[in-house]
Amino acid sequence: QVQLLESGGGSVQAGGSLRLSCAASGYTYSSNYIGWFRQAPGKELQGVAAIYTGSGPEYYADAVKGRFTISQDNAKNEVYLQMNSLKPEDTAMYYCAGILLPGYTYRSALRHIAYKFWGQGTQVTVSS
Repeated sequence: QVQLLESGGGSVQAGGSLRLSCAASGYTYSSNYIGWFRQAPGKELQGVAAIYTGSGPEYYADAVKGRFTISQDNAKNEVYLQMNSLKPEDTAMYYCAGILLPGYTYRSALRHIAYKFWGQGTQVTVSS
């Protein structure tokens, strides 16, 4: 049974940092994709960052380039999202998603419709 479990959300002031974790289990971790997505109230689900598990590479949305870093610990089957210089507009529920559906490639790594499995999400709130 595939499981993706997020942790690390919380509340922080603008300019602060948070580190999210996504623990993956129930499938072959390497040679797949895990992505981070976020959804603010009243807004669509947005791709934030993604990584090809086992070896990279990494992909980032323009809105977070230079501030967020996605990384992984292959021994733990975990993917992390280090978020620095947080802004109020980063406030959202953050989800990790894993395994691309058939027919999707790295070109769709930041597209939520490309992913088969999802975690429950972790809330990130950034106050001004």
